[in-house]
Amino acid sequence: MLQLSLLLLTALAPSWFEANNSAGPWNVSNLKNLKIEPVWGESKNGVKEVYYQGENYKGKPTKVFAYYGKPEGQGPFPAVLLVHGGGGKAFPDWVKHWNKRGYCALAMDLAGNGPNGRLPDGGPGQGDEEKFLYFQNDTIKDMWTYHAVAAVIRGHSMIASFPEVDRNKVVVTGISWGGYLTCIIAGLDDRLKAAVPVYGCGFLHENSVWKESRLDKMDVQRRLNWVRNFDPSSYLPNVGCPIMFINGTNDFAYPLDSYKKCYDLVKEKKTLSIKVRMPHGHIWTFKEVDAFIDSHVKNGIPLVEFSGLETKDGEAIVKFASSVPVKSAMLNYAINDGPWQKRQWESVKANVSEGNASAKIPMGKPIVYYISVIDDRGLEVSSNHLISP
Repeated sequence: MLQLSLLLLTALAPSWFEANNSAGPWNVSNLKNLKIEPVWGESKNGVKEVYYQGENYKGKPTKVFAYYGKPEGQGPFPAVLLVHGGGGKAFPDWVKHWNKRGYCALAMDLAGNGPNGRLPDGGPGQGDEEKFLYFQNDTIKDMWTYHAVAAVIRGHSMIASFPEVDRNKVVVTGISWGGYLTCIIAGLDDRLKAAVPVYGCGFLHENSVWKESRLDKMDVQRRLNWVRNFDPSSYLPNVGCPIMFINGTNDFAYPLDSYKKCYDLVKEKKTLSIKVRMPHGHIWTFKEVDAFIDSHVKNGIPLVEFSGLETKDGEAIVKFASSVPVKSAMLNYAINDGPWQKRQWESVKANVSEGNASAKIPMGKPIVYYISVIDDRGLEVSSNHLISP
């Protein structure tokens, strides 16, 4: 009975949350309007160290460390907020990547660290304890997610005040746990022009690497409260900016069933790029991410736009629109059985003609399948996935 109650409550959590408390535990209005004063540190290779005020942790003030850089010239330039994943840090090379592409960039450390290790006034670390185990109603504002989300929104408020930044062209992208945070932030901060979560998603309580090891071990009420406050499924329905989801078919942490439930919560303006066996890591060189962001803040050529995947007479069919020629299309599929992380994906060529891509669906066992299209820039965009009977 308790397990049934939990399933019902967690299933209702996103809609309940959207109707009753779409800002979660954060005072988003305050975070958006704060005057954040930067404290500058050393400059190395065109990237500056910067510190700014974070949320109080266990009743004491904190500082957030970050790297900041800008392109040559006066601007105003678009800007990107860079959100690292688990085991990560503020990466100066990630800042340089975007500076070279004409963006101001802020890469924050979200684990309480500075350039040389733990800060004496840093916020919570990024271990599983700070994300899951210590969670109670009276500790909600000491949780890692609470601090990390606030730090990114504070960072946005800070760089939006810089004269070289076009405050109307600020975007966010994050990797792994940073993608998880990006999903939440995109549903909270309506100033954002675009968002790109890489790997990270929500519905962690239904299927993720943390389901059995952490979330299943919570009691019913504590788990429900965690989902309502800290799972991206509670915030994704509120995303208003264009958002791109990019992940691999066999991601060890964020499987495709939870991933699909997440992007299905976004009502419009979403783009998918699901790559067969894409590796998981702090990788910021996906050209699809660059092109997607360019298309929304620099009038860049947009990625291929898809309609939903359909089936008809044993064929998978998707309609698309593209501003550049399409080079190829593939039907990607796997047997719909066993853990998503271990499924063996195969690809066959799909037919392309007049804005349509189609391929025969392999017969036999039930499969999961989707179509991907690659344009002549080598950029891959995908449909949603479906499961055959």
